[in-house]
Amino acid sequence: MKLKNVLIVVKDIEKAKRFYKELFGLHVVTDFGGNIIMTEGLVLQEQAVWERFLGKETELGGHDAELYFEEDNIDAFLLKLQRCDYDIEYINQCIEHDWGQRVIRMYDLDRHVIEIGESMEYVVKRFLKEGFSVEETAQKSQMPIEMVRELKEGMLKRQ
Repeated sequence: MKLKNVLIVVKDIEKAKRFYKELFGLHVVTDFGGNIIMTEGLVLQEQAVWERFLGKETELGGHDAELYFEEDNIDAFLLKLQRCDYDIEYINQCIEHDWGQRVIRMYDLDRHVIEIGESMEYVVKRFLKEGFSVEETAQKSQMPIEMVRELKEGMLKRQ
């Protein structure tokens, strides 16, 4: 068995489709009207369709799950959010965790939680570029020292 998609219920499927395309670069793979499959395995389903399938009313915007995206250029993404036409509601502005990963948490149009974080590979490379040793980078990032060494070797080969 394998997980194929993650479905979230939305009030306005056209607005949600535009939101995920403009901010996250997702594209429609298949459009069934009230159900849209997007790239990266995200499925949007209009609330009325979902409720018809379930036979129950639903409430949107619980805090029991999140969509997690990775974006290495967090600063550029923050600018994109500032310039977008959406009234973004942040759960937290950009913060840096103890292990060095910078993340943002926000709501989508239907109050689903979205987290955007740097990939840990990017975090490790950032530390190495800042002059941290392999050992210091592994300790701070909490990544295996072998991974840090491999990333450093790859960076040296590209120079």
